[in-house]
Amino acid sequence: MESIIELIEAFYETRVLSYFNTLLAYPIKIVILIIDILIVSYLIYSVIRMLRGTRAMQLLKGIALLLIINALSEFLSLNILHYILNSIMTYGVLLVIVVFQPELRKALEQVGNTDIKKILDFEEEEEPSCIEEVVKAAEEMSKKSIGALIVFERDMSLGDYVHNGVAMGSKVSKELLINIFIPDTPLHDGAVIIKDNKIQAASCILPLTDKESIDRIFGTRHRAAIGVTENTDAVVVVVSEETGAISLAIGGKIIRDITDEQLRKELAKRVVKSKKPINYLKRNNIKKST
Repeated sequence: MESIIELIEAFYETRVLSYFNTLLAYPIKIVILIIDILIVSYLIYSVIRMLRGTRAMQLLKGIALLLIINALSEFLSLNILHYILNSIMTYGVLLVIVVFQPELRKALEQVGNTDIKKILDFEEEEEPSCIEEVVKAAEEMSKKSIGALIVFERDMSLGDYVHNGVAMGSKVSKELLINIFIPDTPLHDGAVIIKDNKIQAASCILPLTDKESIDRIFGTRHRAAIGVTENTDAVVVVVSEETGAISLAIGGKIIRDITDEQLRKELAKRVVKSKKPINYLKRNNIKKST
């Protein structure tokens, strides 16, 4: 017991006390420390938010527990346990890389696809958005209870999903969208992916969410919408075939049973991008609701 107390005292004097003395001697380091803590806290928060409700969260908890036990074993001089844990963690890194290879590949792909103009804010205003056509199509399909799954690609590439569908490259129109999703037609089963105001592909297969807390009333379309927004920054419009309700999926979450005006507002806010703010309602001669 005395040896443990001595270890704690030695650690306090050589590490903690000396560190605080350094901070007091150089106040600028306090500012740097605060910035460092804020950045790390934000990164941890982002990871936890992204993995919340998925099976990967359990793996993250296991890794955190191993790190804590490993630190304690080193501090308490439990050499055998420390050696075993170090060995597990060394090979564990390789295991995590193998298990999460698709996610890592997509992340690296996104970094490689980043447009320098977006970083430097040199991006020019885009052409008028196709949002109104999508809203009108969703409204019509909602009335007729035609199931639909419409994905807007944003910054992260959806190339993998486009390639597993039927390439189109067509201008977005209400009539075309409705015809695609009419039951028993060749392209109705799957998702439509829109990029740069064009339908890039139809009948695309999307990944289903792994979340166990999803309401049982959600069918395959809703689970696919949540799944693709967990892995990318896409925005997805879903029309339920059973109820005709319109939903919007963003960031792994879904907004249920929204009106066409709410859909128009959300899409205008999240999909339309330009260097200067675009008054989408004015551009399309749409009156604001009072």
